[in-house]
Amino acid sequence: MTLSLSELLAEPPSGRSRAVVLDSHDYAQSVFLQGKPVPWQEPMAYANFFGQAQGVLKSDLALLSLDRFYAHRVASDPTLQTAMSAKSRTGYALRTLLGDPGTTAFVIELVSIFSKTQRVPVVLQIPSPMQWLARTHSFSGATDASGLDADNAENASMYVADWLRGFAALPLIAVLLDDRSPASGAKSVPLSTYSPVANVTDHYRWALGQRHVDRVELHGTELRGAVIDPEFWANDTGTLPDGDFLLGEVPQGAVPERVLSRITALV
Repeated sequence: MTLSLSELLAEPPSGRSRAVVLDSHDYAQSVFLQGKPVPWQEPMAYANFFGQAQGVLKSDLALLSLDRFYAHRVASDPTLQTAMSAKSRTGYALRTLLGDPGTTAFVIELVSIFSKTQRVPVVLQIPSPMQWLARTHSFSGATDASGLDADNAENASMYVADWLRGFAALPLIAVLLDDRSPASGAKSVPLSTYSPVANVTDHYRWALGQRHVDRVELHGTELRGAVIDPEFWANDTGTLPDGDFLLGEVPQGAVPERVLSRITALV
């Protein structure tokens, strides 16, 4: 039986008193790859790269950054860019991206291999539907995303919900919608706006969360995550915030020896 997020938070695999989820992607690229490109096109190589960082940092969950993968995919595929730009209708670019069969087949393979090679449960991190819509909105010819509203966000969440069904057979524990770093002019909307996504995650018994700059909220529960201040990784005087669990992003330029020291403070 697959572990639920609430069960993991009650008893973190690391043995810590509170579960800690670490976003270490950019730090790991700097330290373990020495700044070389992330091997997105080789699923096993990517899983091994992530595993190196996980072996050192011991996050209680494996945070797979599909937001970064899709940004890389779009930037490196002119044919996909052309397809996304074929029509100016709002949401067309996002729908085209998520419906691209080659990209979808590859990302399912990536997640499948990743989930089989990690020793802790896997969370898919993707942009919130509003942010994903905003980040692809320029393909419609728009200069910014200021005209997008909650209705557009809900429509975008239907595309995301359909796409998520492709992961139905995989042992995921949660989907995390990243609502930080908004695209130009994009608004933030409540997690409740994304009911199509929530319906899918509820059906597959995955937890659904939304990541903000200062907190993480979870759908259908009062549990809340607190965000570790980036300064925590820079000196020994940083304190940890109150919360049912912690989420932190290890800065790309953090000093490895200092990071190892601070990991021991996550008890």
